[in-house]
Amino acid sequence: MSSPLTLAIVAFAAAVALALWALFTNVGTSKRLVRENLGRGLDQELVLGPSPGRPAFGFAQRLTTPRGAARLDRLHALAGRPAAWPLPRLLALKPLLAGVALMLGLLLLSANSSGRMIALVIVFTGVAYFVPDLLLYSRGKERQKAIGLELPDTLDQMMIAVEAGLGFESAMSRAGENGKGPLAEELLRTLQDMRVGVARKEAYLALEERTDVPDLRAFTRSVIQADAYGISISTVLRTQAGEMRRKRRQRAEEQAMKIPVKIVIPLMLLILPVLLIVIMGPVILNAMDML
Repeated sequence: MSSPLTLAIVAFAAAVALALWALFTNVGTSKRLVRENLGRGLDQELVLGPSPGRPAFGFAQRLTTPRGAARLDRLHALAGRPAAWPLPRLLALKPLLAGVALMLGLLLLSANSSGRMIALVIVFTGVAYFVPDLLLYSRGKERQKAIGLELPDTLDQMMIAVEAGLGFESAMSRAGENGKGPLAEELLRTLQDMRVGVARKEAYLALEERTDVPDLRAFTRSVIQADAYGISISTVLRTQAGEMRRKRRQRAEEQAMKIPVKIVIPLMLLILPVLLIVIMGPVILNAMDML
């Protein structure tokens, strides 16, 4: 095996080991975990601060632009601020992955310095730099989808609790405690914000920012208006639950209508050629024998 290829394999293995360590290592004590939980959702300056028991990687974090750090913080919030992927570690991971990818690319260029290889190295380095962003974006999309699916059933539970005599916040607390998933977590987080002194409107707007789900945004705006104008909250819950359920059914019907269009390309490329071979193959072979 050639020396550049061996070095490339070693560099790739080091990059994979670094990524796995940076994303999944759980170092520290229970005190650090409590501090992280209390610090979720705070300002960016507090979130980006180093935590005891974990390397800060300040030299690597400074290689990320403020706009890139703000974008990553936004994606991290939409992903639910997972404890296994702390923001300082992700900020440090971006330039480290790009540096390892660049080193690997230079090793490959030492063996083949063609223009196509140079372009491939540039693309590979850029993709490696944005790997944390892609991971958070994917997790955030899954989380938003889960919240949208859970919302109608959660509103039904809250409506039943309100009509049974509970207050709106008590109904929200019951739905959050009995429910599972990201929506229940966000409801409990909103109640915690209210209990520490945050105004209702500000807590609901913070809920919108953390989730970025259109249906949940419509619900929170309806609750804010009902609180401002004295509208019955049970009426709002009943209307919003029916509207969310109707939208969910419409989205399911839309996805079902897209299925025939999505099947056309696999049908033309994979199924029809096989059918033509099976049907026309014997005919062509018989015609060749007759000639």
